[in-house]
Amino acid sequence: MSKPTIGFIGLGLMGGNMVENLQNRGYELVVMDLNKDAVAKCVERGAKTVTTAKELATSADIVMLCLTTSAIVEKVVYADDGLLAGFKAGSVLIDFGTSIPASTKKIGADLAAKGVGMIDAPLGRTPAHAKDGLLNIMAAGDLETFNKIKPVLDDQGENVFHLGELGAGHTTKLINNFMGMTTVCAMSQAFAVADRAGVDRQQLFDIMSTGPSNSPFMHFCKNYAVDNVSDLGFSIANANKDLGYFLQMVSDLGTESKIAEGSSANLQAAFDAGMGQGNVPEIFDYFKKLNK
Repeated sequence: MSKPTIGFIGLGLMGGNMVENLQNRGYELVVMDLNKDAVAKCVERGAKTVTTAKELATSADIVMLCLTTSAIVEKVVYADDGLLAGFKAGSVLIDFGTSIPASTKKIGADLAAKGVGMIDAPLGRTPAHAKDGLLNIMAAGDLETFNKIKPVLDDQGENVFHLGELGAGHTTKLINNFMGMTTVCAMSQAFAVADRAGVDRQQLFDIMSTGPSNSPFMHFCKNYAVDNVSDLGFSIANANKDLGYFLQMVSDLGTESKIAEGSSANLQAAFDAGMGQGNVPEIFDYFKKLNK
């Protein structure tokens, strides 16, 4: 059985490596990105490129998005020359980014009216895993649509989960990032407070890591706060965006999260201080300088 033609929009570190993996596995790719160098690399490996999302949707069986915000996803879908204008019945859109679930459901409903399926499939792990097809993929959407594109997801992910109705993937990713980024904020401030109080940071880690607070996130924070090694490849800017999306989701659900509001306020303050491109554990530097 021939492989489907893949349209891919968003060739950043993650998306670019995902495309390379798909090309290595024999898929035909049609790509788009504002970064012409990123497009050129894909074209050198045999991909085609187009100038509008409408053309890309017309050319592909499956369209994949790896974009940074829900606003950009909606623009790519709904523009006059966007995906919605070009999709043919039976196509499938996969959103690999981290988006607001309400936006995902709205897009899914509008695509369904044209006979187009949608899967939200946010990612876990790193660009290096993407290049090797070893991502964690949190997919959601109509089960028939999921089963239709699962062989392609299996070529991209070591662990592929189906989480239920459309939007459940983005919901799960936002909850996961709320937990993770709140842990990083709390642990980074713990190291900063210890430093101000004259408690050795390594000693604090030695004590806390022997108890139930121990976690990979604690180690990421320790690596920066104690060893000055920044090895969690997730920026303060992205964490700040995701916490904002989590708070929007919580509001859409008719409730609130004071914990997330606190984490979001700290991430926003660090972002405003010019630290947005730093990895999240580098928020330790913000906490270390923080005064009343």
